[in-house]
Amino acid sequence: MSDQPTGEQIRARLRRIEGQVRGIGKMLEDDRSCEDLITQLMAVRSSVDTVGALVLDEHLGTCLDGTENPVESLRESMRLWWRFAPAAGGAGAAPTSVGAQDPVPAFD
Repeated sequence: MSDQPTGEQIRARLRRIEGQVRGIGKMLEDDRSCEDLITQLMAVRSSVDTVGALVLDEHLGTCLDGTENPVESLRESMRLWWRFAPAAGGAGAAPTSVGAQDPVPAFD
C-alpha cells in the first residue's frame, strides 16, 4: 500500500478547504471577531500549503523521473514552489524573479 495520497484524497482535501472558506464567509456575515477570522484564514493557508506540498512531491516522484537534466528540472520545481510559498515573500511572484521572491538562484 502506497503512502502517497491519491488524486481522490487530494480532491477531498480541496473540498475541505472549500468548506473552510465558505465558513469564513459565514463568519464575516455573523460579525465574528477579527481574531477568529485570522485564525481560520491561517488554517486555510496551512491546508493549501499542505496540498501544494503533496502535489509537488508527486511531481518530483513521477514527472522528474527519467528527465535528461534532473538537476535543472529540480531547480525549476523549487522555483515553482517558492513562487507560491508564503515564506518566499508573497504569493504570485514571477517565477523568474530573483531575491526574496525566488530563493533558488538562476545559474547561467
